[in-house]
Amino acid sequence: MRKKASFSPIVIAAVALAAFSAGTLASRRLPTISAAAAPAAQAAKPPAADGKLRIIFFGAHPDDAEYRGAGVAVKWAAAGHHVKFVSTTNGDIGHWGQAGGPLAMRRTKEVQEVARKMGVTVEVLDIHDGEIMPTLENRRTITRLIREWNADVVITNRPNDYHPDHRYTSILVQDSAFMVTVPFFTPDVKPLSRNPVFLYSPDRFQRPNPFRADVAVAIDEVMDKTLDALLEMESQIHEGGAGGHEGIYPASEPGRSQRREQVRKNLAARYAGQANTYRAALTEFYGEQRAKQVRYAQAFEVCEYGRQPGKEELRKLFPF
Repeated sequence: MRKKASFSPIVIAAVALAAFSAGTLASRRLPTISAAAAPAAQAAKPPAADGKLRIIFFGAHPDDAEYRGAGVAVKWAAAGHHVKFVSTTNGDIGHWGQAGGPLAMRRTKEVQEVARKMGVTVEVLDIHDGEIMPTLENRRTITRLIREWNADVVITNRPNDYHPDHRYTSILVQDSAFMVTVPFFTPDVKPLSRNPVFLYSPDRFQRPNPFRADVAVAIDEVMDKTLDALLEMESQIHEGGAGGHEGIYPASEPGRSQRREQVRKNLAARYAGQANTYRAALTEFYGEQRAKQVRYAQAFEVCEYGRQPGKEELRKLFPF
């Protein structure tokens, strides 16, 4: 007869602690910060049932949802709709000269300031940058977030992408697209009675299929406010993030001013590029004459998962 293996209490405790850490790290969440919150961390309440739209953007890092949401989030918020940005990792290796807790805290503060300026809410999940995986626990976390926000619209990047965090964030959102309505999946949060519309933001990738613009929104009138907000992400925009280098953001104020101005122009060019690339979608949305005048825009593709909106519903979801 084989003897049962015996372990000391210390070993058992160590194994239990490791298992607990592995099981809870993925779902650990930093406090949600609303645009109106005080500097001290406060958990924002879900938006009230006031007849306004509820939109949630998912990005992999503390800047992705901000870039992808940008102008259209400002327009929604200005009209009184409820917008939330979620970063699924804390961004703690996304810089050429800084990492760990200090960088994660710095990037969280940056997106909190972006949210304040845009008039939206932001939450950063405490998962290490570069390490998010499409696990069951993470699927539960994303499902809870969508339910808690009672979302009408969910937006993320497409799953064909160069960065593993981007790919897996998109997959997790896709995997939640049906589960948000299933009563006995994460039963601690009430399921949605109606599946949201899930949308993708644009990218340049062509395989296995290119991005298709189902809707495009002009953001000319909020462009300055949008750029002012995005420029708060100093570690990423001015210092170059993980791909930056020492000296990219000079120590002298004249050099920094020049860098800020160049970055502002580069950001504006990003949204000008979308207006030019997706002019046909703008024309369908605004008509030919108005579409010709649009300088800056953001486009979105309807995901095949979730509710499938017609053109009239898309106009109601983008009431601009």
